[in-house]
Order: sequence, then C-alpha cells, then structure tokens
Amino acid sequence: MLPAVGRSSVPLRCSALLSRCMSGTHGHHAHPHSHGHPHTSYTFPNEPKSIDVKTPIPGPKSQAVLKSLGELQDNRHSVFAVDYEKSKGNFIVDADGNTLLDVFAQIASIPIGYNNPALLKAASSHAWSTALVNRPALGMFPPADFADNVRASFISVAPKSMTQVFTAMCGSCANETCYKAAMMSWMHKKRAGKPFTEEELTSCMTNKAPGSPDLSILSFHGAFHGRMFGSLSTTHSKPIHKVDVPAFKWPVTSFPQLKYPLEDHVKENAAEEKRCLEELDDTLASNPLCAAVIVEPVQAEGGDNHASPAFFNGIRAITKKRGVNFIVDEVQTGLGASGKMWAHEHWNLHDPPDAVTFAKKMQCAGWYHHADLRASEPYRNFNTWLGDPARTLLLKETLKYVKENNLVENTHSAGEHVYKALRGMEKHFPLTKVRGLGTLIAFDLPTPKARDTLIAEMRQAGVITGGCGTQSVRLRPMLIFTVEHANIYLNKLDHVLIKMKNRGDI
Repeated sequence: MLPAVGRSSVPLRCSALLSRCMSGTHGHHAHPHSHGHPHTSYTFPNEPKSIDVKTPIPGPKSQAVLKSLGELQDNRHSVFAVDYEKSKGNFIVDADGNTLLDVFAQIASIPIGYNNPALLKAASSHAWSTALVNRPALGMFPPADFADNVRASFISVAPKSMTQVFTAMCGSCANETCYKAAMMSWMHKKRAGKPFTEEELTSCMTNKAPGSPDLSILSFHGAFHGRMFGSLSTTHSKPIHKVDVPAFKWPVTSFPQLKYPLEDHVKENAAEEKRCLEELDDTLASNPLCAAVIVEPVQAEGGDNHASPAFFNGIRAITKKRGVNFIVDEVQTGLGASGKMWAHEHWNLHDPPDAVTFAKKMQCAGWYHHADLRASEPYRNFNTWLGDPARTLLLKETLKYVKENNLVENTHSAGEHVYKALRGMEKHFPLTKVRGLGTLIAFDLPTPKARDTLIAEMRQAGVITGGCGTQSVRLRPMLIFTVEHANIYLNKLDHVLIKMKNRGDI
C-alpha cells in the first residue's frame, strides 16, 4: 500500500509499491516508438506544494454559487465554483479554499498552468489591452499586426508542408468550417474550376440539388468531432450528444478495437486494423459523393481508443486512392500532449493530411490546410469574428513558453512515468487496458459505476480527473505536469483504489 498523502505532505519519490509497479514494464503507451527524449526538469513559479482539502467538494461556498447560477442557466453539469485568482500551475483552488491537483485541465484545454507569470506579464501590455477592447470583424478588418502575429503563432508550429491557416472560434466550428471547405473544394474540382451554373445558384436556395449536392463526410464509430449540425453528424461517442437532433445521413465505419496489452495481441490487433481498413475502402467505394474522411489520433471522448501508425497510413493511402480529403482532428491531441507537437507526427505519414483541425490547448481554434482548400470565392467560408486577435497573442506567448521550457519533452517524460506505474498497478487492482501517448493516458475499470465512483472519490481526495467512453478514466494534464505531480496523482489513485477494493466496489 502506498502511504496516504496528507494535506501538507508531498511524496517526492515513488513509494516502495509504486517503484515495484514501475519495474519490469517497458514500452511507451499505445505505440512504443518514441524513446530517446531527454528527461527534463521544470518547476512552475510559486506553485502550491501539496493538495489541501478542507471541506467536502463541492463545499458550502461552491454550492451557494452553483445554486445562484442555476437560477439563471442550466448548470447541472457544474462540478464546483473556482477561485481562478488563487489557482496556480497544476493546482486549482475552489470557492471554499480547497487546493486540488488538476489532471483534467479544463477538458484538456490549459497548456501552461493557471496564472502563468509569463502570460500575466504579457497580458499587461498595451498590445493585449488594445486587442481585448477592440474585437474586429476579422475577415474584413484585420489588425495591422495580425499577419505578423499569425506567422509568430499558428504558422510557427504548422504541421509539415502546411502553409495556410483558417482561424475559428471553437473546436466544433473548426471542424464545421473545415467540412465546408472540403466540400467546396471537392465540387470545384468536379466542375473543373468552371463558374456555378444558374441551376446550382437557384436550387441551393431551396436546399435542393444540384446546388445543394448530397455530399458527405465519413467518420468512425466512437468519434467525437463537435456538437454543431455537421460536426454532430460525425460524432458517435455518446447517445446523449445526439438524441432528438436531426443528422445528416453520412457514412460511418469501424475504428479498431485493440486488445491490451498490445505486446500480447500483435496478430489479433493487426487483423482488426486490416478489417477496419477494408471496411473503410468498401464504404468509400459505395459512397462516391464523400468529400472527406475525418479521424482523431486518439478517440478521446469515445473512450481513448488508439490505433497503430500503420492504420493511419492505411487511411491516408485509401483516401488518396479514392480522391477524398483526409482531415485529422487534433482538437484534443494537439500542442504537445502526445509527446510531439502534433499527435499525427507519430504516424510518419508518407503523404500529409489535407487539413488538421485544432483548438483547446492552442487557446485558439481553426485548421491548417493546403492552398487548394481555400474557397474559390470570398465570403463562402466566413463569419463575423473568424477567431480572436487577443487569443492569437495568447497563443504566441504560450508557444514561446512551451519552447523555452522544453515542455513537449517534459510531457513525454511525465507520460512515460505515469504509464509505467499504471502498468504495474494492473497487477494489484482490476484496472485494465492501460494505454496512451505522451500524457494522453487512460485505463478501464470493470464497470461504468466503478469508473464514476473512482472519479468522484479522487475529487474528494484532491485530484480532478475525467472519464470517457463507457468505463474509462483519462488523464489530460497540462504540459507543465511533471514526474513530481505524477507521483502525487499515483499515490492518491492507489489510496482510492485500495478503499474501493476493500469495500468491494471493484
């Protein structure tokens, strides 16, 4: 048993059991191909040294805030009220003064910590003030310095061979506008670059062909790409997201369901991926009006489902053969969480994707692409704000901080540490299917109820984590999450699992 971690004590080394759990494990996550990263040392300035839980969570002050908010809007999904001014680094402080380790990071969207001093300093500048109080209709009236800021932010980390970026408002609308671009490009090529016909211009006004063609976007079972009409039609993770909402009748195909541990199921998993690729090819053959295939490097909301680089290379080969755009959704996996800047870099694709969508840790949303996905005429893929210059400045400073502190490499080291420990814990507790890439790590518990109990008890113990799929627990920490934070998490997890095992919950 790991020693319990009190309010004022932080284990700076693994306990004896944790050390044993980590010994004898090897390989990294879903795809053990990214060794060789140096161990990095990073310390967030003035970060709390420990978890400090004083009240039940949510405590009385949080409950009062949530009750008041609930009178104004539906907030049944709220967990607790946060004191963002007091939160620092990897630690979030609630309205009752409880200090918790946050390994969920606002649904994977905080990259470099709460109240990062570098960001606070930058935010006090005249440039930030001007951007915040003068929000433009960006497509029509961009700031004079916007091109320079786009180059210093988005383009500085653009995926290989991509020179274009479309800025948007959120992950859902990034995917939505990317779908539109793929369809416009597909039709532009079909008509060989000729102008729209009068029939097309007239029929689209009543949602009829040929102006409104019956095009589609193919997605995978288990995918999550957003909650707008187009993106929701490509989402297949939970019924509650979709029920009662009309959807496009677009094709959907199987994503591999791998068996774990991977090293014990090489042949079965290869056969499963082959089956899924054959199904994809057959589905595209029977859907000749499919404009694009979209896939996540890790199906996050759907259960942290992984596949091998060979599978994703297979998708690229099939989309090339079929003349279909290939979109990679890196909304949750982008900006270093996988141990590389972009998770699809792990695939070593022979041909790059046609588009890569992003949001969350990037602090901005949008999609990278090649020039042929630009709309043939202006105003076709357009809205009032088209992003936010203030958030572009935030991204610029965030990327500077990530690079200066080697945080992508830090993510690899921390993820390797957690993964090895969890693989060892599989021997002592009924947690299974430990998998991941970088710090995009997950494991399963025997039942959905056991998973939900674990998340709730971890919160009472001072750790914010999340669930996905039907019975998976996932980690989505910040890029500043280090081995020291990992040990706090692992000790708390061990303590909660022992309690649940003793009660017969698992």
